[in-house]
Amino acid sequence: MSPAFRAMDVEPRDKGILLEPFVHQVGGHSCVLRFNETTLCKPLVPREHQFYETLPAEMRKFTPQYKGVVSVSFEEDEDRNLCLIAYPLKGDHGTVDSVDNSDCEPKSKLLRWTNKKHHVLETDKSSKDWVRQHRKEEKLKSHKLEEEFEWLKKSEVLYYSVEKKGNVSSQLKHYNPWSVKCHQQQLQRMKENAKQRNQYKFILLENLTSRYEVPCVLDLKMGTRQHGDDASEEKAANQIRKCQQSTSAVIGVRVCGMQVYQAGSGQLMFMNKYHGRKLSVQGFKEALFQFFHNGRYLRRELLGPVLRKLTELKGVLERQESYRFYSSSLLIIYDGKERPEVALDSDAEDLEDLSEESADESAGAYAYKPIGTSSVDVRMIDFAHTTCRLYGEDSVVHEGQDAGYIFGLQSLIDIVTEISEESGE
Repeated sequence: MSPAFRAMDVEPRDKGILLEPFVHQVGGHSCVLRFNETTLCKPLVPREHQFYETLPAEMRKFTPQYKGVVSVSFEEDEDRNLCLIAYPLKGDHGTVDSVDNSDCEPKSKLLRWTNKKHHVLETDKSSKDWVRQHRKEEKLKSHKLEEEFEWLKKSEVLYYSVEKKGNVSSQLKHYNPWSVKCHQQQLQRMKENAKQRNQYKFILLENLTSRYEVPCVLDLKMGTRQHGDDASEEKAANQIRKCQQSTSAVIGVRVCGMQVYQAGSGQLMFMNKYHGRKLSVQGFKEALFQFFHNGRYLRRELLGPVLRKLTELKGVLERQESYRFYSSSLLIIYDGKERPEVALDSDAEDLEDLSEESADESAGAYAYKPIGTSSVDVRMIDFAHTTCRLYGEDSVVHEGQDAGYIFGLQSLIDIVTEISEESGE
């Protein structure tokens, strides 16, 4: 086992960073948190940590950039609200300092707020009454939010209206049900274990959605097998059943989560893994079509780049000996906020004056094309159950390629190709 996996003492510092839910998480059960605009963090799993530290060079362009390890603890404010705070590891001074923290929420922000409230409580009885009333109102709001969230959790597909002006991420802070669910579960686990430990190691990873204004994210569970070699009989049987009852067994891939912007209605559509498991192969194809459709038309310009990247990734994985990416996911990400569109026969002056709104209104009467090239990202994530012969302590060593994952990639390539051909690309 690498020394990096051994227990590390945490050096007490005031330089803590407040972690927030990552609002664009659409799948997975591990809590992903926002460290800053370009960096996320998630609980460190030794096997996944080892993968990122030893992954082949040609795979790096298809995985998030690994940025190091931090220690995370939970702390309560005076209203007993739990907050997750990240600190550097002892002897690893560069980990947090080397990451741009200019847009982080500092721990001191919470402390200043708390100290101010204590001061008010000590000096002014009327303020004391106001604070009591304020807390009562906040509890009622919180209860209402919890009731609303319970309803959201039961909805496998839902829509959320997005304001055209304003930051999409801030609007989704309390309304991406999967992100909120994972965050609540992580807090609960840490609270239950508080007597045994209050410090956890988290890995820092690149935020793949940071360069998109309105990220559209598709999370696909890849492969015909999901359980790791170390899974218990019960766990393995459960995972085998899920595969057999979904598209995983037939085409080697299933929908694990989706977030897509419907430009026509100004809504974000969310689909969770429970709905994804119920899809037939035709239903999977329709979900994929829906992911690339903005509510008015199919984003055809994305299909070619996606196919090229999927084909390149398939070639890379075909060259990887003994790797098995059990329970790994594949993310496809693009920007739902399109660049202005212009009529093909417009002259230079018309192009300058044509706004996105006027293009939308005239879409049925003229042919339009987007200015510039739309970017789309394809990345592998979630390696907690990945195995390879390089991992010396594994009892099972596999030979050759990960045929199940590659089969899923080929199915995905075939289906995207069908969508492209049927749409007249």
